[in-house]
Order: sequence, then C-alpha cells, then structure tokens
Amino acid sequence: MDYQSLANANTWSAIAPEIALGLLALGLLVLEIVLPRAHHRLIPRAALVGQLALLAGLLFTISRDAGFHGASFGGLLVHSGIGDAFRVFFLLTSTLVTWMGIGALERQTLPRVEFFHIVLVVTGAMMLLVQSHHFVMLFVALETVTVGFYILVSYFRSSTSLEAGLKYLILGALSSAMLTFGIVLLYGVAGNKALPGASANALGFDALHTFLTLNAGNTVAIIGMILVLCGVAFKVGAVPFQIWIPDVYQGASTPITAFLAVGSKAAGFGVLLNLVTQVFPVGDSVLRHGLVFVAGATILFGNLAALTQRNTKRLMGLSGVSHAGYLLLGVTAATYPAAKWASGAVVFYLFVYMAASMAVFGVLSHLAKTDDAGLETDEFVDLGKRSPLLGGVLAVGLGSLAGIPPLAGFIGKVLLFIAAFQAGLYGLLGVAIAGVILSIYYYFGWIKMALFEFTRVVPREPGALELEIRAMPLGGRVTLAVLGLATLVLGFFQGPVSQWLNFG
Repeated sequence: MDYQSLANANTWSAIAPEIALGLLALGLLVLEIVLPRAHHRLIPRAALVGQLALLAGLLFTISRDAGFHGASFGGLLVHSGIGDAFRVFFLLTSTLVTWMGIGALERQTLPRVEFFHIVLVVTGAMMLLVQSHHFVMLFVALETVTVGFYILVSYFRSSTSLEAGLKYLILGALSSAMLTFGIVLLYGVAGNKALPGASANALGFDALHTFLTLNAGNTVAIIGMILVLCGVAFKVGAVPFQIWIPDVYQGASTPITAFLAVGSKAAGFGVLLNLVTQVFPVGDSVLRHGLVFVAGATILFGNLAALTQRNTKRLMGLSGVSHAGYLLLGVTAATYPAAKWASGAVVFYLFVYMAASMAVFGVLSHLAKTDDAGLETDEFVDLGKRSPLLGGVLAVGLGSLAGIPPLAGFIGKVLLFIAAFQAGLYGLLGVAIAGVILSIYYYFGWIKMALFEFTRVVPREPGALELEIRAMPLGGRVTLAVLGLATLVLGFFQGPVSQWLNFG
C-alpha cells in the first residue's frame, strides 16, 4: 500500500477526543492573546468547562456504542473498549487536576494559562499512549507525557519544586534511555531476515508478537523486552525504579502530585497491560517470574517505607508505590488464561484508586499553604471537628486506599485478589494480603489524627501545628462530596461498571 492510500485510509474521527483536547489547549493560548488581562482569570474556568463538555460527549458516545473500534492510521493505533475506559479515566483525572490547579495558582504569582495548556496536552498524549499499537507511536506519546511532566513538576519554581523537577528529569532520562535501547534491540532482532517471523514492520505490535512467539528463547529479544518493561516500570513507580517518587511527590505542587500519582501511573499500567497481554509472549518465562518478584517487592517496599512517614505527600507517594504493586499483581494475573477478567479488574482498581486519591489530594490542595511541601499529618489534628466535610472526605479516601469495607477500594482489591487466585499466584496473593494489613497502620494513624481527639496524649498548645481552613467555594465542596460519594457507591454497587469492563 502506498503512502497516499495510507493517508486516505486514516480515520480521523477515531481520535476525535484527542483532537478536541488539542484544540482546547490551543484555544486557551488564543484566549490569553485576545482577552484583556483583567479577564484572564476566566481562562482556567474555560479549560474546566471544556473538559467537562468533552467528558460528557465521550460518555454519551460510549453509552450509544457509537465509538470507533479497530485499527487506524496504518496500525499505529488500535481502539477498544478498554481504550475508551482509559480515555474517560484521563479526562476525569485532568478535570480534577484543573480544578485543584485553579485554587493552587490563585495563591501564586505565576503564569496560569500555560499550566492548563500543558495539562491538556499531557492528557491527550496519555490517551494516545494507551491506544498505541506501534513502538513509534508509543515512544512519541510517552515522551510527550514525560516532557510535559518535567515542566509541570517544576512549574511553581520554589526550591523544593525545582529540585524535584531536576531529579525527575535525570531519572526520567535514564528510564527513556532504557526504553529506547530495548526498542532498538527488538527492532534489530525482529528485522533480521535470517530468523523466522522477521518483518520489515518489526516495530508494529502484531508483527513483533509473531516474531517473539516464534523465537521465544532468543537472548537479544529477551533483553530487549526486559529493558522496555524496565522503562515502563519507572513510570508506574515499581521496585527498583521507585526511588524518585517520595522526593518528586513532595516537591511538586499538590495538583501535579495528584496528576503524577493518578494519571501518569494509569498511563504506565495501560501500556504495561497492553505489552504483556498483546505483544510480549510472557508464558512461563523469565518475564513472568520477574513480574511476580517485582510485584511482591513493590507491595512490601511501599508499605514498609510508609509506616514511619509523617509528611503527607511523601506518605501518599510511598502508599502509591504499594498500590502499584497491587496493580502489578493484576497485570501478572492477566498473563494467565484462567484469569479472564484480570484486565478489567486492573482498570476498575485504577478508577477507585483515582476517586480515593483525588479525594485526599483535593483536601490537601485546599489546606495547602503557598509552599505545600512540608505539610505533616500532625497538622491535621481536629480537622473533622473544624471542618466535617474535609475530615469526612479525607477519612473516606484514606479508608478506601486502605481497602476497608464497604468502600470501593475494598472491592477493587478483592477483584485483583480473585484474579490472582484464578491465576494460581498464591504466594504473591499472601504478600498482597500482608501488605493490606501493614497499610492499615499508617492510613488509620492519619485518620485518627484528623477525627479522634482522644488519640492525643499531650494536649496541643493553642495555635501549634494548626492548619488554616479557608472557606471553600460551592463547586469545591460539591466536587469533594461527589468523590467521597463515588467511593462509597462503588463499594456497594458496581453493576454498570462491571458490564463495561467485563469482569462481572
């Protein structure tokens, strides 16, 4: 097929949400030019309304089953139901980050429009990333996401923010180098015509899967696959590539910490799930054993390291490492034919993790000072008494992250554990249960500090470690209430979601 035929066959409607996000991002810059400076405060609201409109349109399209499914752009992208779920996920995440960013930037003297522009571009890139079906597309989308986060992590320009951005840049460059080296090895070996299944389209996922299946014991191919998985493991914060998370989470502004914790992690797992189920023939190989080991080590490291942590953002970062381990448990189970709905369980867990994490980060963002890097759990004393909404939402979010019934996090963990049981991963399942037990200590320590006055042994001096609770706009109160309510409702009722993700 010639290039003109390929161009004519492009299905632009298949990426309509991503195109709309790009146009919205450009529209924000145009508004900054044409609107008087006095009205620039309206531009972030325009970004928020635009994303809500896109989200409503996407949900309507999915409900009518009118979306495009199948390959497009010469096989660079493949659109599916799981891909649509990730699109909804990323739009929800970016909308919540925009909401938090509006409040955070009002306390700063920084350019505002560029922040929301980059958030929209990164969101569109993540949506393309999880639908990639070719390593060229995957690499371009992944680097767009990564470069955007390099900027966002340092955006607030404090000393801690700049330090976090530098650390993320250095370690991110290392992960990109590993990923690129792995792709190059796979391209080189899969294009070798002396080997069975070699193809000129060696970077396409279908052709590469065929080659790797026919050459299961090829050493160069195995090294290439390992390097690619290592590059993706950095994005999700899996052991031993989690070292950047506490420092970067603490140094970045709270909205970007939330974006990293939820959006970037989900994008990494979308890629990882696609690679191990559609591209790499994991089978009973070193890759599967490596996934089992990394999942167990990630669960244990995250929970053990969080036990003595008092800084709220570092605590959320280390707990996020443990959640990456639980998700790796589901990804590993998805490589076994017996665990038929493990992929759906992973996506469901990401949704409940998003609701709980955004609830916690929403509270942190509202309570944050100009520099929010030093916010400690000890400062949350009597939060429930002083603001029942903030205290209640914080408790619901942390309880869901801990996996306490009847909250949604409990159901999410149960689904992952069932998938692991179906796959026969009994040892890893035991490690995961131990991790849940460990996590209760630090999650409930924070909840007790915020809600229960009797936990204080020594009375607090007046004004000591006391957070300033500012008045919250109606939209913020409604958003936090919806996040808390969603966490409760999904714990009791998962019907439509289970049918959508095919795990029920």
